[in-house]
Amino acid sequence: MKIVMNQMMTVSAPPHIHGTDTIERRMRDVLIALAPASIMAVVVYGVPAFLVMLNSVVAAMLAEYLFQRVSGKPVTLNDCSAAITGLLIGLNLSPSVPFWIPIIGSFFAIIVVKQLFGGLGSNFINPALAARAFLVVSFPIHMTNWVLPDATTSATVISGATILGHIKENPDFIPATAHYMQLLFWKVGGTIGEVSAVALIAGGLYLLVRRIVNWRIPVFYIGSFALFSFVFGRTAFFTGNVLFELLAGGLMLGAFFMATDYATSPLAHNGKIVFAIGCGFLTVIIRVYGGYPEGVSFAIIIMNLFVPLIDKYIRPRVYGHKRTPQGGKA
Repeated sequence: MKIVMNQMMTVSAPPHIHGTDTIERRMRDVLIALAPASIMAVVVYGVPAFLVMLNSVVAAMLAEYLFQRVSGKPVTLNDCSAAITGLLIGLNLSPSVPFWIPIIGSFFAIIVVKQLFGGLGSNFINPALAARAFLVVSFPIHMTNWVLPDATTSATVISGATILGHIKENPDFIPATAHYMQLLFWKVGGTIGEVSAVALIAGGLYLLVRRIVNWRIPVFYIGSFALFSFVFGRTAFFTGNVLFELLAGGLMLGAFFMATDYATSPLAHNGKIVFAIGCGFLTVIIRVYGGYPEGVSFAIIIMNLFVPLIDKYIRPRVYGHKRTPQGGKA
């Protein structure tokens, strides 16, 4: 029996099998993971911290809405990516900054870093970190005027340097047990997001359990940072006591929430490991030998620039193909 095929079959573009995972769901999970640190910041710093975060989020969403409307692109506020960028910018600021600082930072992140390069997934550096670097260079006085919780009550604040700033000036400083408790909970000054390491770790573990982020980046970032802190660390840390450096500053915030950005981290698993180790190494070098007491933001930005090179030489194997010695397909 002869069968004549007289009708052309049309196949749509891949993927052909769709799961329940969406960008909106992943972004909502990130917001949930950031909630403990955000709530703790409001508990410690009160209304000023809330207003900084609110200004950042509203400005980021407004910037995305205005740009997309003016450029004729679909408005994508419902994917929550702009809200996350704004919240991360707020968490990277001091609660004492003027109200216009987070607004400028959010507009810069959304319009210059994100939308002008094509929108979500097309930016080559993390928008929130790029905004923080821009603000540090443009407004250094406002960006380095920190607020410290008072030793007796979290409701009272005093101006002063961060704990990393003190260590930068006094490398022989040896932390006491009380300092670790301050870092773990809420008696340490710095950016809004640095107020509690426990809150950040809790949010990071939520992302790992939900498989929102790849575990290789935070694990190898934190692990390599600990190793390099011991090898290249300050005088007081050659004994191997690197826990203080791990908890101080924005390491946990950067490792879990910013180095793991999908658009600015490598595709292959081995590439993610190389990227994370580079972040850990640069963070230590900047902290110990650089001019800034903190190095997380600049370390991640620098490694973001190396992502295309990492992806070029460390490629995931294409399903159904064998890897050749030159990294091609067979």
